[in-house]
Amino acid sequence: MKPFTFLRCACAAALAVILVSTEQTNAQQSRDNYIPAPLGTLKPVVAKHGMVVAQERLSAQVGADVMARGGNAIDAAVATGFAMAVTYPRAGNIGGGGFMVIHTAKGESTTIDYRETAPGKATRDMFLGPDGKPDIMKSRDSALGIGIPGTVAGLALALEKHGSGKFTLSDLLQPAIALARDGFVLTDDGADTLPDWHRRLARWPSSKPIFSRPDGTSLREGDKLIQTDLANTLTAIAAQGPRGFYEGPVAEKLVKGINEAGGIFTSDDLKTYQPVIREPVRGNYRGYDIVSMPLPSSGGTVLLETLNILEGFPLAELQQGSAPSLHLLIEAMKRAYADRARYLGDPAFVNAPIATLISKDYATKQRATIDPKRAVPWSDALTPKPPREGQNTTHYSVVDSAGNAVSNTYTLNFSYGMGLVPEGTGVLLNNELDDFTASPGASNAYGLVGYEANLPGPGKRPLSSMTPTIVLKDGKPVLVTGSPGGSRIISTTLQVIINTLDYKMDVMSAVSAPRLHHQWLPDDVRIENGFAEPVLDTLRAMGHKIVKPMGQTSANSIAMTADGLLGAPDPRTRGAAAIGH
Repeated sequence: MKPFTFLRCACAAALAVILVSTEQTNAQQSRDNYIPAPLGTLKPVVAKHGMVVAQERLSAQVGADVMARGGNAIDAAVATGFAMAVTYPRAGNIGGGGFMVIHTAKGESTTIDYRETAPGKATRDMFLGPDGKPDIMKSRDSALGIGIPGTVAGLALALEKHGSGKFTLSDLLQPAIALARDGFVLTDDGADTLPDWHRRLARWPSSKPIFSRPDGTSLREGDKLIQTDLANTLTAIAAQGPRGFYEGPVAEKLVKGINEAGGIFTSDDLKTYQPVIREPVRGNYRGYDIVSMPLPSSGGTVLLETLNILEGFPLAELQQGSAPSLHLLIEAMKRAYADRARYLGDPAFVNAPIATLISKDYATKQRATIDPKRAVPWSDALTPKPPREGQNTTHYSVVDSAGNAVSNTYTLNFSYGMGLVPEGTGVLLNNELDDFTASPGASNAYGLVGYEANLPGPGKRPLSSMTPTIVLKDGKPVLVTGSPGGSRIISTTLQVIINTLDYKMDVMSAVSAPRLHHQWLPDDVRIENGFAEPVLDTLRAMGHKIVKPMGQTSANSIAMTADGLLGAPDPRTRGAAAIGH
């Protein structure tokens, strides 16, 4: 098929394209100071034929344009993913990895694991200092923290297995190539975050010129971001498929740049990388089927365990946001996150008791340990014990008129990842190996504690919290959701689902409502603004330690209803958009 022109005028004329930006709601405030609008005042975007909801509007438009030209949701998700590598450099990527959950119009559900892997020279003590203690600089700020990128291979595999057949990979890359080559005006979230993270980028001589003004200071709102080398890399992928990235000149430049910065990559590390098709983890919550991501993402397992615990409580009878409802939410999270720390890791290396953890019987035992009137200390949240059998990320959701749905979350870990762009590639690289546990009992940058199951190793995939999720009713999608936010991803996805299914909130209200988070350790309840102070006082009296801020999340979601597709761009991110037709 002939490549299409980005944002074609013909598309605009043929479609009723609907765009909602979060600029209408306190958009200038930082994420940590997000103040939710009164529930019901923000309205979802309505579309009949297809919808893309993402944290960046240009890329959402790219995906919507694909569906307008006859592509399906998977085609659109692939095009959106590559475009965000250009327009959303702090998290959109081809230098990182992620997870995709797909439900097809044929009624089949599957997942693609394109998580980064550790290089072949990785060792279990690679992030320890001379004293044998974790050295966080090694995993977060040095090239040792870079994992083998998986995004290119993962998106290509999704297109190969589930694309409509109307578009080639080259077709879907053309908008991204044009955006990188011609540039785009920096605005919204990119303009908000790049100046804050510029120092991390500018410490690398090969990265600094891309993201800086001629005087060496950061690009800012209104400046044009041009990425010529990235356009050339994307062109190589368009011409050769994934081989254009994992082999040949691009791969050679990646290995050279990473190793000159202190990394331990080889050409074989790139050449042998493979994404993995996995069976989803599945559960049932109040008559709805939950389809989510399996290991090496902990997201689906922890989500299902938490939902199973909560299913035994009459949440619908409790007011949303009330102290009793929030207490139960906190206590359920605490237990599931404790199991995450103890048991979960790369399934190629760890035999985790998943069937037990997501069973209704185990949830019944966990539920029995919850005191409805007081907080249980973190040290007691590890009982009962089941038998033996990893900031920055972005999430987008895509649905088409045929019933195909995609929930995709991918990441660089920190905003702008390692900040390193190897010379001549334009590829901003991850620092994803910080999601490993440096030593048993140590925590990562998000405070998540891990043990033996998540120690580094050659070819191993670090444990993740990414939770792309699709909710089904009678075999058909009713909600597509997920979020960025490190350890907060799971709790955010959980609350969107509960708000929708238990409290019958419309999807925009479910997404914009204030959220909280507990991850077992540290034993804190992190909250956003918007909770009533008497509610917080009650939680404190029950023994909960309330802490601000919660941290950044952005649950870009789609609900499928009798009235059409309802898109909910999260108002926590300036420029998040729902675009449909």
